[in-house]
Amino acid sequence: MSSDKKAKMIAAIVAVLMISSTLAIMVGAPANAQTTLQQPVAGPLASGVVVNQTTVSAHLSFRPNPIGQGQTLLVNMWTSPAPGANRNHPEYIVTITKPNGDQEVKKMVSYVADGTSWFEYVPDQVGEYKLKFDFPGTYFPSGTYVSGVRTSTATTGGGGFFSGPSAYAQPVYYKPDSTPVMTLTVQQDMVYSWPAVPLPTDYWTRPIPFEFREWWPILGNWPWWGPSGGPTWDELYPDTTSVYNPKSQFTPWVQGPNSAHVVWKRLLAFEGIVGGDQGYGSLGYELSGYGAKPSLILFGRGFQTVSKASPTNQSSTTYWQSYDLRTGQVFWERPLYPGESAPNLIEYGTVSYSGSGVIGADITPGVPNLLSISGGFVRKYNPYTGVMTANVSISPLTSATYYMNGQCLSVQNLGTSIPADQRYRLINWTTLGTGALASRVSGNTSYAMSSLPSIIDYQAGYGAAVSDVSDQTGSYTKMRVIGYNLWTGAVTFNTTIDDPQYSGSANIADHGKVAVLSANGYYVAFDLATGNRAWTSEKMAYPWDSSAFGTYGVQSAYGLFYRQAYSYIYAFDWDTGKIAWKFTDPALFPFEGPYINDNGTTVYPFDATAIIADGKMFVYNAEHTPYTPYTRGWSTFAINATTGEKIWSVMIPGSAWFSSSDLAVADGYLSLGGADGYQYIFGRGKSATTVTASPKTITENSTVIIEGTVLDMSPAQTGTPCVSKDSMATQMEYLHRQFPIAGFWNNITLTGVPVYLSALDSNGNPVDIGTVTTNGYYGTFAKEWIPPMQGTYTIIASFASDDSYGSSSASTAVTVGPAPVDKPVEQPQQTIPDYSMILEILAAAVVVAIVIGVINLVVYLRKR
Repeated sequence: MSSDKKAKMIAAIVAVLMISSTLAIMVGAPANAQTTLQQPVAGPLASGVVVNQTTVSAHLSFRPNPIGQGQTLLVNMWTSPAPGANRNHPEYIVTITKPNGDQEVKKMVSYVADGTSWFEYVPDQVGEYKLKFDFPGTYFPSGTYVSGVRTSTATTGGGGFFSGPSAYAQPVYYKPDSTPVMTLTVQQDMVYSWPAVPLPTDYWTRPIPFEFREWWPILGNWPWWGPSGGPTWDELYPDTTSVYNPKSQFTPWVQGPNSAHVVWKRLLAFEGIVGGDQGYGSLGYELSGYGAKPSLILFGRGFQTVSKASPTNQSSTTYWQSYDLRTGQVFWERPLYPGESAPNLIEYGTVSYSGSGVIGADITPGVPNLLSISGGFVRKYNPYTGVMTANVSISPLTSATYYMNGQCLSVQNLGTSIPADQRYRLINWTTLGTGALASRVSGNTSYAMSSLPSIIDYQAGYGAAVSDVSDQTGSYTKMRVIGYNLWTGAVTFNTTIDDPQYSGSANIADHGKVAVLSANGYYVAFDLATGNRAWTSEKMAYPWDSSAFGTYGVQSAYGLFYRQAYSYIYAFDWDTGKIAWKFTDPALFPFEGPYINDNGTTVYPFDATAIIADGKMFVYNAEHTPYTPYTRGWSTFAINATTGEKIWSVMIPGSAWFSSSDLAVADGYLSLGGADGYQYIFGRGKSATTVTASPKTITENSTVIIEGTVLDMSPAQTGTPCVSKDSMATQMEYLHRQFPIAGFWNNITLTGVPVYLSALDSNGNPVDIGTVTTNGYYGTFAKEWIPPMQGTYTIIASFASDDSYGSSSASTAVTVGPAPVDKPVEQPQQTIPDYSMILEILAAAVVVAIVIGVINLVVYLRKR
């Protein structure tokens, strides 16, 4: 169905609901429904009936074609002209003939006004299917129609499509028509659809592209107020449970941080050691409550109040602001004017859900509003600008319980002049729209008591109230548990047990049961429908928890309910009352505080209410009435909500005021109102990677040095080293609380993060260089590398995202030239001496000697 058609349909339904729900807020007899009026008739026009006749054209569409066996086919049909505002055709017929000759016939009713209809079909045979749409005709009697139903014979009045009922002066017959037989080809191979986009494991921002439909389970907002007209938690996750009760502190559809990494922070109060004449006295919880967490998170924006100096007089003024949950950037802020109160509710507007079982099918959420219900008014604000868009009185009501999106319950007291058994009315009304309260009431029934039960299981439709019962000495040694039908106020059971109540704030209802906490250190559960005792839980640990010392809060999620106590945190099984797991926090030094667990170990207490989201419990150490300075070593924790294993902790504690919960979570970020006056936001931040190589030009078989950094670019500590998850708590404590970088025992070494180095050669071929780990103190890395061949290499340093940082990468380049060629060594030329003159002299001497010899010989012969 087109978005325009869906919008028209939704508008029509809303208009009908608004008109049909205009019940006066008083005791009155319900109007009798008119059930005898002739309604539109499908089929041939009855014999003898003379009416105006309209020629109709039938249309059939289906996609995809071809389709793979076992895949889902969308079939649309409609007729032209449309039946008109508030009328619909009572019968459409689509005949499907399978390749083997078998036939299936689909019959359905058209949508109101536009005459469209649709269904999904899964072909189970390979071959050619034949589809044909037959419109058998419709006879519409004259009269007034509302949402497809003929409500009266009146033929005048009515406001048309957008303004209530529609009146038609003349009867009309829409003549039959059929489409040609159309062929659908079903093949063995699957026809591919848009590829599924996996949930993000990297840093992500809003808005989310329309193509990322698979991300919807993590895009919820905070807090959660139950289903808003679409698929419920139970429809989507039948093995788990939902709690339509803000007291449960459970938020589905969001992610929470898996690391103690701080993204940003801001100072909201002066706290900490004062010093000087005050010694080690400190400012503490008496300065908390300055809006240390957002009251709402919507679309990745926090909405929060802060105190500032008034611009017009010497006073403190409460400002309401909107900021980016990821960065802290303030988008807008304005004073809360007299009579206003900061919104703490979200209204998503009208929603239509087809019920087809396909997630996202025909879901059209309305534009969200931020709500405040107080002082007898409903005030609506535009989340983008902070401008008030509605200010509507709910008189004679003064207050309401917002129990799911757009829905409120109020109990009205009609006054002492009304008989006692008729004095109270349960008013079920919607915040949707801007009209007077009377136009938005959907239920007005007698109620048996003056207020709603204090403990409610909205899903089961029951509630309970628990009161203390004193003995003869005036001591409270028992408690009375009374069960109620939520919708009538009638008592379903009334029982008294021999157990003193610890606190009504530590009781909770879910799974059709109410669990009440005994001051003797265990829970007792009753079936809300019958009052039968379901179970008595295991007792909590001696010595502190067995006296029920702990928070006044309690949470419920994943088939468990949770309580924070002085020695342990406990998870109880809703079915059996057995302790599913317990978690303890040993003190860093054994002299810090008086609390011990059943093993005699000094432990830090848990007296702050936790919140549950994304399979995790977020909680921090606290006690009932802490002295200042606070106990040393208190921390904030993320704990696996189903196993009790610690995921992370950091010595940045929350506000220590007992049973408070300065926590909020959405979009993968946790907001914490810190005991040091800061608001901290934990979650994944951005990173930045750099890389260089030197020398830039080398010869083959030479070594290049690859160096770089991986740095945290979060606003809280821009430019500091990225560190491993195991080192995160120490790093955050060092940067934000000035703790020793080696820990209090001087036994911690910070470790960095892995960086994958690779290269692309001149031909684009990848080369694996290897993985290095950065220095945890400086964020640097270095590696020697010998390129395998000549050419220009692009060297890439890649840091993959982890639980603390988003991914980042960088590149550089080196050029590898040829190695030098080996040349023969040139021998120096020998200079040959010139002996020619000597030889000539020698030759002359020889000649002389010979001459002399000859002369001597001649002389000798003559003498003979």
